[in-house]
Amino acid sequence: MNGIFDTLRNSFKSPEIRKKLLFTLAIFLVFRIFAHIPVAGVNIAELKNLFASNQFLGFLDIFSGGTLSNFSIMALGLNPYINASIILQLLTMVLPKLEELSKEGDSGRQKINQYTRILTVPLSVLQAIGVYALLKSQHLVTTLTPVDFISFVLTLVAGSILLVWLGELITDHGVGNGISLLIFGGIVGRLPVALGQTLSTATAQASLGLVSFTLLSLVVIAGIIVVNEATRQIPVHYARRMRGNKLQGGQSTHLPLRLNQAGVIPIIFAVSIVLLPSLIGNVFLTSPNPTMKSIAEVLNIWFAPTGVFYNAFYFILVVAFTFFYTAVVFNPKKIAEEIQKYGGFIPGVRPGKATANYLNYILTRITLAGAFFLGIVAIMPTMIQMATGIQTLLLGGTSILIVVSVVLETYKAIEANLVMRNYEGFLNK
Repeated sequence: MNGIFDTLRNSFKSPEIRKKLLFTLAIFLVFRIFAHIPVAGVNIAELKNLFASNQFLGFLDIFSGGTLSNFSIMALGLNPYINASIILQLLTMVLPKLEELSKEGDSGRQKINQYTRILTVPLSVLQAIGVYALLKSQHLVTTLTPVDFISFVLTLVAGSILLVWLGELITDHGVGNGISLLIFGGIVGRLPVALGQTLSTATAQASLGLVSFTLLSLVVIAGIIVVNEATRQIPVHYARRMRGNKLQGGQSTHLPLRLNQAGVIPIIFAVSIVLLPSLIGNVFLTSPNPTMKSIAEVLNIWFAPTGVFYNAFYFILVVAFTFFYTAVVFNPKKIAEEIQKYGGFIPGVRPGKATANYLNYILTRITLAGAFFLGIVAIMPTMIQMATGIQTLLLGGTSILIVVSVVLETYKAIEANLVMRNYEGFLNK
């Protein structure tokens, strides 16, 4: 604990890091201000009542940081950008040109990020139209004129793009991953409201359930920290080589493979996908077409947040995205080539293809354990809610997972900045 406070204290002593931290806090302030600017033409009071009575919408509102129940100009949140990222990453594995771009380093990643931002715009338009259809089906917004409808859609699209821009500003000029930090900020900003609702309506039985939930949350937090910090150390030896008249190499080191290489990204991706069927079901629930209404009813039953099918699908998505994102961020073939290039080898394993296969084998085994842990934590809130009867903390486990993971990643980013500053100070002496 003292190490954490020492790191924060040293961060504010450094002018460069202090500037980055203050910039990040300023962006958070701007985000929370815009999160309370409502879109015109929506009955906010009735909308809040709907969110309080609808379990799915309450789930979605907590994840959006309260921007939906307020129906602010940022009501779409980062969902269009996250969906665009998923589509681009899937296309990277299918289209050769995108695959080549992903291998070109920073320039290639910047190009893919540009494509992601471009794709975010049409996805935002589609989601804004879907939100309008949902509000209209619940009689929360009147039929708009064409001009007012276009203004409604453009406002939501502009809010989503503004949020993406704020996230990228944090990434470029602040500390940590901006998109993850904004999701973190939204959840933290909404959790006090959920806790207040829980405490205000707590009965004796619910209070006991809340205590159990709190204790289990502490266990989950400890588990998340252990899994995020856990690594498998792969020993790597470097052979001695003659360069001129000097003998170089001969040292031994290790290659750390994290148990959870993907971090919090699989949860964010999975939530954005698993919520879509319920959203579609809510939009068409009042459709005059009997077929569409029947489909909507089936979707609402199958994808109810407390349903077995929903949680099974959510678990599978988290596991699948963990493997997928790990494959994107860690390339065993490339690592094996780098080890061989500098004269390294893993004891008992031949360099080259055999090393790549060995790393892939180890990575698959440890990723399986990490993926199952993430999946269990993701669906745990539903099991707790069914056991304790606490409805207002439905997103607790996922929120805790995102918050703890983002805090750990940001803390590591601050430490990295401190180390870089110390190196620069040493070199300038």
